[in-house]
Amino acid sequence: MERLNTNFEEYDDPILYDMENELYIEDVPFLMKEALKTVGPIIDLACGTGRVTIPLASKGHQLIGVDVHRGMLDAARKKSEELNVNIKWVEQDCTKLDLNIKSHLIYSVGNSFQHFLTNEDQDGLLSSVNKHLHNEGIFIFGTRFPSVDELLQSSTEEYWKTYIDSETQYPVDVYTVSNYDSLNQIQHYTTIRKYKNKNGEIINEKRTNINLRYVFPKEMERMLLANGFEIIHLYKDWKETPITNDSYEMIYVCRKIK
Repeated sequence: MERLNTNFEEYDDPILYDMENELYIEDVPFLMKEALKTVGPIIDLACGTGRVTIPLASKGHQLIGVDVHRGMLDAARKKSEELNVNIKWVEQDCTKLDLNIKSHLIYSVGNSFQHFLTNEDQDGLLSSVNKHLHNEGIFIFGTRFPSVDELLQSSTEEYWKTYIDSETQYPVDVYTVSNYDSLNQIQHYTTIRKYKNKNGEIINEKRTNINLRYVFPKEMERMLLANGFEIIHLYKDWKETPITNDSYEMIYVCRKIK
């Protein structure tokens, strides 16, 4: 994933990351369809452990996975080698890409856009994408919709979900604490994982912190245009549902115009 070292806590354990995220595949069919329209290399920015990179490459597409986090890339490389899937993995800051190639399709999933916390970071990302796209090339990315419910989450410990630890086979209850910085449009999240034993007793607890930038639709429209993109489609999910006020995500399909 991308970026700033202060956000690395959530990604310093690639095994845990995969355990909690590998079952999410809603974006894969959409990107598979886009990949079929594409000739040449496809670039996955902030690729993490290759959750989407590997399925696309396994279908014969030429993939380049880019991330700033070496541990996540090492895990991605190991998985692709075990599956005998050929992918070029590159450790780079996505705001300063230098891949020496151009692509017809670049994408970034997992709401990675929110890891670019400042205006300079966002412009750096979009400028790098533009530089690596052919004329009229496509850039696809998702980011959380800044709804009232999303921004005003509880600043006290709040239950989120439960999953089964793949090693112990016992439940892990996940809680979050959030505080929204309105001036900087950044949500400060603490994720608390409470590990249980066979009796349902809490035996361990792990806390990680992450900061996420929220962008409003009109703000995004202006930002994309300023960096040489036009918005072709804006969806509320990967099923291509039109955006609404009660959306949770914003899925952007953009074309390079200059």
